[in-house]
Order: sequence, then structure tokens, then C-alpha cells
Amino acid sequence: MPSVNLSTPIEYLKGVGQQKAEILKKELGIFTFSDLLHYYPFRYIDRTRFYKIREIHADLPAVQILGRVVSKEVIGDKRAKRLVAQLRDETGQIELVWFQSLRWVEKTLQVGAVYTVFGKPSEFGSKYSISHPELEAYNQNAAKTGNLSLQPVYNSTEKLKQSFLDSKGIQRLMAVLLEQIRKDIPETIPPYLLAKHRLIDRASSLCQIHFPASTEMLEAAKRRLKFEELFFIQLKLLRNKLVRTARFRGLVFGQVGQKFNEFYTTKLPFDLTNAQKRVLREIRQDTQKGVQMNRLLQGDVGSGKTVVALMTMLLAVDNGCQACLMAPTEILAKQHFASLRAMAGDGFVNISLLCGSTPRKERKILHEGLRTGVIDILVGTHALIEDEVQFKNLGLAVIDEQHRFGVEQRARLWRKNEVPPHVLVMTATPIPRTLAMTLYGDLDVSVIDELPQGRKPIKTLHLFESQRLRMFGFIRQEIAKGRQVYVVYPLIQESEKMDLLYLEAGIEAMSREFPLPDYRISIVHGKLKAADKDFEMQRFVKGETQIMVATTVIEVGVNVPNASVMVIENAERFGLSQLHQLRGRVGRGAEQSYCILMSGNKLSREGKIRLETMVRTNDGFEISETDLQLRGPGNIEGTQQSGVLDLKLADLSVDQHLLKEARAEVIDLFEKDPDLSSEDNRLLREYFMSRSGGIRWDKIS
Repeated sequence: MPSVNLSTPIEYLKGVGQQKAEILKKELGIFTFSDLLHYYPFRYIDRTRFYKIREIHADLPAVQILGRVVSKEVIGDKRAKRLVAQLRDETGQIELVWFQSLRWVEKTLQVGAVYTVFGKPSEFGSKYSISHPELEAYNQNAAKTGNLSLQPVYNSTEKLKQSFLDSKGIQRLMAVLLEQIRKDIPETIPPYLLAKHRLIDRASSLCQIHFPASTEMLEAAKRRLKFEELFFIQLKLLRNKLVRTARFRGLVFGQVGQKFNEFYTTKLPFDLTNAQKRVLREIRQDTQKGVQMNRLLQGDVGSGKTVVALMTMLLAVDNGCQACLMAPTEILAKQHFASLRAMAGDGFVNISLLCGSTPRKERKILHEGLRTGVIDILVGTHALIEDEVQFKNLGLAVIDEQHRFGVEQRARLWRKNEVPPHVLVMTATPIPRTLAMTLYGDLDVSVIDELPQGRKPIKTLHLFESQRLRMFGFIRQEIAKGRQVYVVYPLIQESEKMDLLYLEAGIEAMSREFPLPDYRISIVHGKLKAADKDFEMQRFVKGETQIMVATTVIEVGVNVPNASVMVIENAERFGLSQLHQLRGRVGRGAEQSYCILMSGNKLSREGKIRLETMVRTNDGFEISETDLQLRGPGNIEGTQQSGVLDLKLADLSVDQHLLKEARAEVIDLFEKDPDLSSEDNRLLREYFMSRSGGIRWDKIS
């Protein structure tokens, strides 16, 4: 057997062996002692509390009772035998039932003896019983010395249970493991940081998370381990930023030239908001440092991110560089292309579009224009990262909705130039501050938190099915004013056929209420061919139809300032961020716009909170915080593929203060000791290097 340490294969732990090891690997991804050590309980059962029998009800998850066994008998025939015992305390009586191991239980269970009984109560008629309870002969002295504690409960699976690795089985392995390696658990955080943040040592925290001596010790263990998780995520992100700043020189945009100035003075269709001006100043400062810019630009739908992106691209052009804008879908790429062309006007700069559907003949001309520098700005989808797309001098890459692209896809764009281009990442999905710090902690963040002048906040109403006629009447009023209306139905992957029926029924209802020739309706959904979809959308954009009945394909890609009403059917079936994105399709003109959320009468607690949040606020960041609390970080769009949120204990929706504390500490640490070379930080350096494959820290100081 090899010498034991945290990297020892799990099969060498006493009580595991080859067969159980294979199941642990397959079912839980536990390969080593360390993997098992970091497999935390998901809840704890309070074994310090004893219930009286009269206090018991069926809703309790588990109860502990102190009582005397007053009788036992085996009843039933050979096929359906069971052992039934009666347990009594001073308040009542409860049945204990066993269907298996009857001979052994009957032999060990003593009538007249006092037992500690633990299990899940169930009700039958007016009687309560516990099936297969845990039993322990009562030891009066043990109780007095506080031998009872919080019992860990671990997630298990059917296959694990078949190999006697239920929660109790995992608990037994954990006890053996801790007994064996407790003295060899290495510390990862230096003493001065433990003292500063009032954290217990690592060995104690790992023992207490599995076998807490008290509620206070459990909380101390959780706090220590959560801080460690968040601290090392921030250390990794901010080190990446430090390395990038030191290693990757950037193109210097030294001048604000003719294109930028001419656009600002003669072509800008509206005054920039203070927020837009602030963001442009931040970008301007970044691009003058001689270091690659990596900036995240957040802003609600309609807040004016595209004009900021265009002005940044003009800054690149003025400094002899090309720029590109990469969008996740063809619809969105085409929308950006049309917006940029409309704002810049003909002949001002050469803007081209490259998508998957671009014909081969056009591509050849386009590739040549990029190589020779004739094309100033290229807009497109992931087609931009194809090998044959070669720029003369790519100085700026703007990426819209970055979470839709993989890391490797983005990296291929960086390699399009000898000096890496400056990077501006845009998102219209407001990201909670805590999530942004964790997902994009290595980027500088800019926020456009103002709407353009003249825009009125969208008024949001929640109506029930019984108020449908009121909704129809309101639509008629708006159309009579010359406005247009969206009516959106949910489209959820698992039940496309059912959703299409919803859509078809909706089209029928709308056609009855708004008949020809007075009203015209566009119909758009994912099953339509691209050409048909574009045709229907264009009819609506041109004002040839007053109502667009659609599925969520219109979440992005449609910009109709004249549309003033967004009706969302079955609104309770949408997530908060999607509701907010859909609402952003209206409110793009100067007129008052409305969002009407239609729902059934029965709403879940979460559904109710989502709709109430939408009615209460237009603030995308407040909405995203609520979304984070409701769904958790793993379900927020894009976080699953990030690879950053491998959190075992920390929860970004509740541990915001701890994240801020950890991040502030890392920032302070790098200011004082950027390569972690001091003796005080030796532990951090060694642990980090072991996790990141031996990074050359001397390269970043």
C-alpha cells in the first residue's frame, strides 16, 4: 500500500476496496481521499433534541425519541412477516415496525429496556409509526456528557445504497478517513489571514463540517471553507488579470481622430447619457495604456450599448486598426449590422457582414477586403473565427452576449492579430454584482445605468385569465393611436408540440378579436423557415401589420420603436431574466410603453415572486439579484459553461459579504506582494501552484 496522503486512491481506504471504489468513482466522482473529504453533507439532523411522542406529526423529516419498549411480536404469514414493537414514554405510545432482518432485531430488542429511537414518522389512521428506526440502548451517563450531536446526511444513489453506501455508509467511511488523515490535512491560508478574518484552521473545519460538535462549530467550519473557496477563485481571476496586464502588450489608440469626432458632432442621433460618456472615458483610458483592454460592458436592453461599441470601433479605425463585432446568432448579427450602418450612414466607414449563410462568392471578396484593410468593421457570428478569416490589423474585438461563446472560440479571435486586440464584452443580461465578481472577476466592468433621454420607463401590469377582455380592450386603444403590439407565447423545449398548440390557439383567438381588414397579424415561431420568419418580421418592422404573435424567437433581433405593448402569455412559465429581455423589446420610442403579464389564477410561490418583481421594478440589476436568489448561480444563463462556479459550499445569493471580503483581501494581497514571494504568503503560493500546474509567478511581478 502506498504512503497515505490526500491524493491516495480511494480503494486504499479501509472499508472500500476495489468494488466499492468503482461505484464511488462512477456515481459521485470520488477517486481519492481528498475527493471523499470534500464530499460535504447536504443537511444535518439534530440528534441533541428528543421529541415527546405527543409532539410527533407526519410532516417532521425525522425524530428522536427516548422511550421504553413495552411489547414486541412478529405478525403476518411467511410472505408478509413483520416485527411490531410498541414504544412508550410519559406522553403516549408509538409503533416501531421492521420488514427485514426480523430474526436479528427480535433477538436484540429487549422488552422493558429504554432505547433512543430515531427515524421518520408516518401516520396511518390516527396512529403513528416508524419503519426500520435506528435503535440505541439508552446510556444515561453518555447523555449527560453530551455524546449526542448533529448527524450529517449525505446524498446517495440507488447503486450506492445497493453496495451499503447510503448516507450512514458514507458517514462510516468519513469517520475512518478523518481518523486516518486528520493530522496530515495541510493548511492553505496563512496564520495572519486566519487571525484577520477570524477563521478556524483547515483540519478543524473539515472535521467539523462532517461531524459538528455544535451548531456554533458547524457555522465556523462553513464560514472557513466558504471563504477558502471564494478566496482562491478570486486569487485565480485576479492573478490572470495581473499576468495579462504584465504579459500582453496592447495597441495604443493614441488619438481621437476624424471619424470619431465627425460621428460625435454630426451623425450622433441623440445626446449621449452621462453613463455612456463615463464608459467611453473608461475605454479611452484603457486603450492608451499599451496593455490589452478587457472590459465588460453591462446595460439593459435599449440603454445604448451599440452606440458605445460603434464609437469604440471608430476609435480603432482612427488609429489605423480594424474592428469586429461577434454576435451569437445570425438574427442578432444582422440587427447589429443594420444598426451600425444606419448610425454611420453610407460611405462613412466600410462595414461588412459575415454569417454562416453568406454565399461563397461574397466571402471571397470579403476575405480579400479584410486582408488588404479595405474593410474597417466586420460584423458576424462565430464565422468570424474561421481560419480563412484574416485581418490586416485587428485592433478591437467586441463580443455581444459573451456567455454564448466557448472559451476556445473567443481565444481564436484573440489570435487574429500579432498584438492581441482590445476586447469589449457586451451583455444585455444584467449580471448580479456577486456573480459578475466571480464569473468576470478578471475583467474591468462598466455599467450603463441610464436610459437615453426621452425614454419613459415601461409600465408593467399583471392580469389574470379572467381579465383577458380588459387586455384586448387596451390593445385596441393602443392600435387606434397608431401603435403596434407583440403577443408572446412560451416555447419550452420539452413540450414543443403542446406549445405550438398554445401558439395556434392564441393566433385563432387574436384573429377572432382583431379580424381583417381592420387588423393585420404577423406570425413568427421557431418552426418557420428563415426566409418566412424574416418576411413576417419585416412586415411588422415596416408597420404593415399591427400585431406580432410569436414565440420567444423575438427575445433578440427585433427593434421596432413604434411597438408600445408587449403581452406575455403564460408569464408564470418564463424565468425572470427572459421576462425582462422580452419587456425590453418595447419602450424604444418616445411614447409610453406597456408590458402585460398574463397568467393563470394558480401561481407557485416562485411564480408569484417573479411576476411581482416585474411589476415593481424596471431595474435589470435588481431583477437579476432576485433571479439569483430564486434559481441559484448554476442556473443563471451562461454560468454552467463558465467552469468558474465549481462551488461546493459557498452560495453567491447569500454569501455576498464573504465574497466581497475575499476579493478585497486578494486585491490588497496583490498590491503588497504581487508574486506571493514573502515568507508570510508561502502557503498561498505553494497551494496555488499545486492547483494551477506550477505557474511562473516571477513572470508577473
